[in-house]
Amino acid sequence: MKNQFQILIVEDEAPNREALALLLKKAGYEIQVAATGEEAFERVNKTTFDIVISDLFLPGINGIEILKRVKKESPETHVIMITGNASAETAVEAMKEGAFDYITKPINFEKLKLLMAKALEKSLLVAENTYLRQQLRGKYRFENIIGTSLAMQNLFSRMEKVVNTDSTVLILGESGTGKELVAKALHFNGPRREKPFVAINCAAIPVDLLESELFGHVKGAFTGAIHDKAGKFEQANGGTIFLDEIGTMPLPLQTKLLRVLQEHEIERVGGNKKIHLNVRLISATNADLEKEVRLGNFREDLYYRLNVIPIHLPSLRERREDIALLAHHFLHKNCQELKRPKMTIAHEAMEALEDYPWPGNVREMENVMERAATLAEGNIIQVEDLPPQIGAGKTQTGWEFQEPPHLSPQGIDLAKHISEIELHLIREALKLAGGVKSKAAALLGIKRTTLVEKLRRAARSTG
Repeated sequence: MKNQFQILIVEDEAPNREALALLLKKAGYEIQVAATGEEAFERVNKTTFDIVISDLFLPGINGIEILKRVKKESPETHVIMITGNASAETAVEAMKEGAFDYITKPINFEKLKLLMAKALEKSLLVAENTYLRQQLRGKYRFENIIGTSLAMQNLFSRMEKVVNTDSTVLILGESGTGKELVAKALHFNGPRREKPFVAINCAAIPVDLLESELFGHVKGAFTGAIHDKAGKFEQANGGTIFLDEIGTMPLPLQTKLLRVLQEHEIERVGGNKKIHLNVRLISATNADLEKEVRLGNFREDLYYRLNVIPIHLPSLRERREDIALLAHHFLHKNCQELKRPKMTIAHEAMEALEDYPWPGNVREMENVMERAATLAEGNIIQVEDLPPQIGAGKTQTGWEFQEPPHLSPQGIDLAKHISEIELHLIREALKLAGGVKSKAAALLGIKRTTLVEKLRRAARSTG
C-alpha cells in the first residue's frame, strides 16, 4: 500500500539528491526535491510536508534558515538535518531551533528510515491527540448538557460566568445529576482546554492510599512503593483536577489539601522536595458540607476555599419539564449505538417516565432508556418495556392502599375515611388501567393532573 506522507528533500549536490529521492520513492513516500533554500521556500509555500530532510550547508539560504522558516510556517512538520560536519555546535544549534534530529554524511539509509519512522509516529500521535481533544470538546460542549428548564438555564448562566476563569468551583448535587460532565464542560471550554483534565473519586480510593493517589510517593515511602510515582495533582499540572465526592475525604488529608491550595505546591508521600504546581481545582459532592462542618467532619477553612464558586446541579425531580427531552435524547443515542431504526416513546410510557421520581437522576434515566432500546420488541417504547418500578402508582408513591372502612356504633372520622375510600377507588382504577395514569383518571372522571396530585398528597401524608 502506498504511503501518503509528503517528504521534501533539500540537497544542493545532484547525485546525493537524486539517490535519496529514488530510495525514498521506492519506500513508498511522496517526494519533492529542492536544490536551494529558495526552491525549498517555494515548495513549502505550496505544500504542507510531513518531513523536510535538508542539508545543513547550502549556498545562499542555509539549512538553519530553512529549519526556522519551516517550523514557523508549519510547526507540525519534522525537520531532519543532513551534515558532513558532525561538530557538536551545528547539531546543538539545529536541535535548539526545533530539528527533530540530524544525520551525517555519508547517509546511512537504514538509519534515516528509522529516524523518519520515529518522526512520523510522533506526527500520528500528535494528530490523534488533536482529534481526541476536538472530540472531547464536542462531547463536553455546554449544549450537550441537556435541558431547557429554568433550573438548567440558571446552571448554564453560572457556567458561562466562570468558564474562562481559574476560580475554584464546588459542584453540588445528588448522585447521578452529571457533576463530572459539568466539570469537564468547564475545563474543555476554558483556557486550560489543551492541558490535562484529571478526575479522581475520593470515595472510591481506600483512605490509606488516597494521599499517594493525590500527591504521589517516592520509592520506599511504604511497602510496595518500588519506584517514584507522580500523583493526580502532578498529572494535572497546567490543567484541571476534579475531586469528586470530596465530602468523604478524611480530616488529616483535608489539612494537607488546604495547604496545597494555599501554597500551590505539593510534597510526595515520603519525600521532602516541594513541587510547584499550576492547577485549577473543581470539586463535587452530594453531601451537605455545611452540615458536615457543624458536625466536625469537614474543615471549615477548607470548605470556604472550595466553595469560591458554588454550582448547584438540579435533580431530575427539580426539572421535570426536561424529562421528555432527556428520554428522547438517550433513546436516539442508544438507537445509534445499537444500530437500531429510529424509535419513539408511546404516550403512556412517557407519562410513566414523567411521573417517576428518578432517585438516580439523569444517570438512571440513561440506563432506563438503554434497557428500553435494547429489549423493546418494536420501534415504539411501551410501558411494559420500562423497568417495573416505573409506571406503577403504588411503587411511585410508596404507600399501601387500605380497604374502605365500615361504620360502627362508635362512629368514624368521616373526612379521613372519605380519603381512604378515594384512594381505594384510585387503586382500582390504576389496576384496571395497568398503571397508566391517564387511563385511570378517565375511569374516575377526573383530570390526569388531579389524579397525580392526589397520589402525591397521599404519599406525603403517609410518608
